[in-house]
Amino acid sequence: TDLRPLDVLSEAVPAGRLARGVRVLQVQGLRGLQLSASRPRALAFPASRLFIHCDRFPEEFSIIVTLRALRRPAKRNEYIFTLMGEESPSVLVGLRYAPDKLHFIFWSQERAGGWQSRVTFPNVSLSDSRWHTLVLAVSGQSFSLTVDCSVPKDVVVETPFPASLSVRRASFYLGNRRRRKGVFTGLLRQLVLLPGADATPRMCHGLNFKVATLSVPSVLQDVPVKAVSNEVLKYPYETDVKVTLGARPRCSKQEKAQFWFNASRRGLYLCNGSTWLSMLEVQPRLDYVEEHQKLVTNSETMGIEVFTIPRLGLFAATANRLTPPGSAIYRWTDGKFVHYQNIPTHQAQSWKYFTIGKKIFLAVANFEQNERGQEFSVIFKWSRRKAKFLAYQRISTHSARDWEAFVIQGEAFLAVVNHREGNNHNIDSVIYRWNPRTGLFETNQTIPTSGAYDWEFFTIGPYSFLAVANTFNGTSTRIYSHIYIWLRGSFQLFQSILTFGAADWEVFHIGDRVFLAVANSHSYDSGMPAPSNFYAINSSIYELNITAQMFVKFQDLLTYSALDWEFFSVGEDSFLVVANSFDGFTFSVNSIIYRWQGYEGFVAAHQLPTVGCRDWEAFHTAEGSFLLYSSAKEPLSKVLKLKTT
Repeated sequence: TDLRPLDVLSEAVPAGRLARGVRVLQVQGLRGLQLSASRPRALAFPASRLFIHCDRFPEEFSIIVTLRALRRPAKRNEYIFTLMGEESPSVLVGLRYAPDKLHFIFWSQERAGGWQSRVTFPNVSLSDSRWHTLVLAVSGQSFSLTVDCSVPKDVVVETPFPASLSVRRASFYLGNRRRRKGVFTGLLRQLVLLPGADATPRMCHGLNFKVATLSVPSVLQDVPVKAVSNEVLKYPYETDVKVTLGARPRCSKQEKAQFWFNASRRGLYLCNGSTWLSMLEVQPRLDYVEEHQKLVTNSETMGIEVFTIPRLGLFAATANRLTPPGSAIYRWTDGKFVHYQNIPTHQAQSWKYFTIGKKIFLAVANFEQNERGQEFSVIFKWSRRKAKFLAYQRISTHSARDWEAFVIQGEAFLAVVNHREGNNHNIDSVIYRWNPRTGLFETNQTIPTSGAYDWEFFTIGPYSFLAVANTFNGTSTRIYSHIYIWLRGSFQLFQSILTFGAADWEVFHIGDRVFLAVANSHSYDSGMPAPSNFYAINSSIYELNITAQMFVKFQDLLTYSALDWEFFSVGEDSFLVVANSFDGFTFSVNSIIYRWQGYEGFVAAHQLPTVGCRDWEAFHTAEGSFLLYSSAKEPLSKVLKLKTT
């Protein structure tokens, strides 16, 4: 058996020669083929061009597809490819998708006359206008589908794939089943048949799983193949353009495929029929930081959450220390934050904004008891009728410091950090799971923590992680913080890292590299001699080592009772800003912006005067890019504008 990959898509567009009704489009940095509904047979060829030595379809095989499917009506089905006999309307082999499922179709000849069988993979969401790579492995009665290298979906059926399926006088049809109905409306980048093997291990070995490549046509490769002669390449995406200068023009169906050159920003944009997409632009660079707004708050602010409510715009929630008047929500209006709503809280530490379907929530971590001596943190729900947040669910917590919201395999979770119960810092923090039937969060798992301050959820490929910042165990701040990995329905210990009064974890990506930064607040151990300064200590940045399957220390940075890290980007440059809160003598301490310098790591770039800095939030608006910092020592937060060149 010849086990080389059979590139079906390349066979349909040999040497970059595109048939009429086929276009090359570039979206999200990748090129794909778009088929015209008026010419569904444009991408078709005889199966004999692939099956040269044998006219039988392989009994065991994998099909690899990279595609970008558009959002379609709920009942709309579209064909990715079919293999059909010359004189038969039946599909010998095919792949068809609906908005939430994928169907693999094949012709079974075990009984007289034969019949068409279908294997359905439910809960497969492809219609999100993003690139996805699918690996379908077939062996007898077993069918396995892997989407973006996530956990495989395995199906075992009664009817096995035929051991001897004839492809004599059959043809491949890409994006259709030989008629206009069900034509694929998205983009195809890769379609490969690998006989005799499961292609999953060959595809899932890097970090960029969604665009993993086994073989793509030359016309879709990142660098187009140069013509033998000196002729200009005549791909469809390089023709029929119109360039204009000046203010932003209209972008509608009439202007589709036209270019606009913005002289002031030196940027080139392409109209996709509704919006201008950046094709080439001089990236801004951070020059300096200036004060934009002094935001007077109800009291000292322990944390900030910046979020966007659809159709209403940008908001910021401040977690304020004093019980009356509680905490507040501000709305971005005319380039500044304006008071919008007060919410009763009890020494609030932080807010967390999240959504479940169309529902919008805001959870507050309360550190102290309420007027009745009860200790609750509260989840608020946005009321569209009243246009404000209303109390939705109370959850019993113990000196709560932080909430973290996340989704795993379509299920919503909410994790709370319990700091202490009385004088006992070694208590459980809790992970809650959303019950769609009751519309409430219910306890799902408890994890032991020590004076914990922060949760940080992140994903790497198909894996989900949750890191906890442990601060104090009752005698020492020199303790281990832990990273957990989601396996078999719960979080299990993945790695432990020694920290010193850890107050925050911040995960971020630079290219394909994954980093995790910890903010160490102070070094104290009752059984050891006191250091010269409890608060001037290193905070550390760790990088994921894929070979070792663990985070290893990348860089130490001297900080002063650091309480928060915030990662942000300006143009192509990456930055980290630290919240320095106390140097052992004063709360008036400079917080530092560090710039990513590649081999040098992060290098101090800007010093920002702050007072008891507790939290940083980066955000972007039509007016530009900003940083917002909260002060835990005065009722004044500040909005800083990032000035660029």
